[in-house]
Amino acid sequence: MGSGLSSFLLVCSSSSSSTSSVPLIPPETTLGDLPESVVGSILVYLNPQQICRLASLNRAFRHASSAEFVWESKLPTNYDLLLSRVFGNNELSSVVCKKQIYAKLSSPSSIDGGTKKVWLDKGTGKACMLISSGGLAITGIDDRRYWSWISTEESRFRSVAYLQQIWWFEVDGEVEFPFPCGTYTLYFRLQLGRSGRRFGRRVCNSDHVHGWDIKPVKFQLSTSDGQKAIRECYLTNLGKWNHYEAGDFVVEDSKEPMKVKFSMTQIDCTHTKGGLCVDSVLIRPK
Repeated sequence: MGSGLSSFLLVCSSSSSSTSSVPLIPPETTLGDLPESVVGSILVYLNPQQICRLASLNRAFRHASSAEFVWESKLPTNYDLLLSRVFGNNELSSVVCKKQIYAKLSSPSSIDGGTKKVWLDKGTGKACMLISSGGLAITGIDDRRYWSWISTEESRFRSVAYLQQIWWFEVDGEVEFPFPCGTYTLYFRLQLGRSGRRFGRRVCNSDHVHGWDIKPVKFQLSTSDGQKAIRECYLTNLGKWNHYEAGDFVVEDSKEPMKVKFSMTQIDCTHTKGGLCVDSVLIRPK
């Protein structure tokens, strides 16, 4: 019995010594082990949508996705001027972090009595602007023989200017705004024909459409620093909204507001033209 017990103790001893000689395997490193500063330096290369998706991965990504330097990299350098122009000084005190600033600026906001909407393009971080037909100077707009206002859900401003018939067609506009540096394109959003609903379906009334195939419409723009652009084209595509390009302009100094003047004319008085809906003017990064 004594020899059996000794044998048993000897086996246990050898088993214990062999187990202790096996090297311990360290735990695997995961994304959660990355320092927040390292995660943040990665996030600055992603777009805002990607940053928000990665924030749900773990705590490190969640905290890094709210870092000031991450969201400052998505803002234009003159974001303080944009805040002041869009929201005024009274609302600046409620903005406490760069992520909040980005969220406010990237959502469309109305300015200048509701005649304009401004927001940051999430892909480029540059400004976009939409100017309603109510914010434009339209020749003869107060004469119901020529123009009328039509309520429609097809416009962000819920109404468009409709031309029935006129000899002298001219639409002018002007905007002064601290655009971030970059190249921008200006468009007029127009439609030939008057759209509506009939039995739940969209229809277009083309009774007044005439004169646009005789002579082209001239689109022009000029800026406060001397840039100019002129384009001419015929209006086409009955019953469809189209963006007609007026030209490009470049902003090199974002510290000073850029003044942009633009117009759309067809002033050949040898014939009338009509049946045109004028919705808005769009300025967006090229």
